[in-house]
Amino acid sequence: MAGPTTAERGERTQGDAPARPPRPTGGGRRLRLPPTRTLVVAAVVAVLLGAGVVWLLYGSQWLRVERVKTSGTEVLTSQEVRTAAEVPVGAPLISVDTDAIEDRLRKKLRRIDTVHVVRAWPHGIGLKVTERKPVLLIAKGGKFIEVDAEGVRFATVDRAPKGVPLLELDAAASPSLNRFGTNRLLRAAVQVAADLPASVAKDARIVQVRSYDSISVELKGQRTVAWGSVEKGDAKAASLIALMKAEPKAERYDVSAPTAPAASGS
Repeated sequence: MAGPTTAERGERTQGDAPARPPRPTGGGRRLRLPPTRTLVVAAVVAVLLGAGVVWLLYGSQWLRVERVKTSGTEVLTSQEVRTAAEVPVGAPLISVDTDAIEDRLRKKLRRIDTVHVVRAWPHGIGLKVTERKPVLLIAKGGKFIEVDAEGVRFATVDRAPKGVPLLELDAAASPSLNRFGTNRLLRAAVQVAADLPASVAKDARIVQVRSYDSISVELKGQRTVAWGSVEKGDAKAASLIALMKAEPKAERYDVSAPTAPAASGS
């Protein structure tokens, strides 16, 4: 009797063979976690490093405030700024409250417009100051109150600084005083002083306010500028420059209506 053919033997062999397990995905590699001992060692090192950093910043003598430097002062002295700042010399540099120092400086020294406190590692604190600039003066009791471009009265001085005009508020008989109040008229005068062209502002002596709509500026050489109200300041400044070039010997310049400026006197 003939035996099984070759094809039959092959089929029988394949049928009897055990099924192969599926191949694992990911290239056959399994994620291996580091040993528990390694994790413990890493955690201990991290804690020690953190503790070392905290000690370096707060506990060591290496990163403490030793000096305070100021910059940007003009009228104020560096000593005045340092005294008002009250920087805690000897304290850890990281613990210095820079916001609190800025608040103290602005409250104690109204001449300061802006201030920025910075840490200068490893031992310094820097105080970067910008002072207010007076654009107008108010005479009072033989002294002068300085007013900046925002209308802030920030300092009282014995001598009038050069190049800053004096305010003359003569609005007692004007309805503007009751309608707008002294502070509003003061801000209007400040705005006019700030809007004057630089070439004119250096010669300004007095800003006179008779009403909100009647503001004039007296210049050196017995010259006068009728400015009017505070509106259209840029246009008035441009008209004034052109008018002065056209009529350099005039005594009175009127730019209250900037589209129709006029000059008179010579």
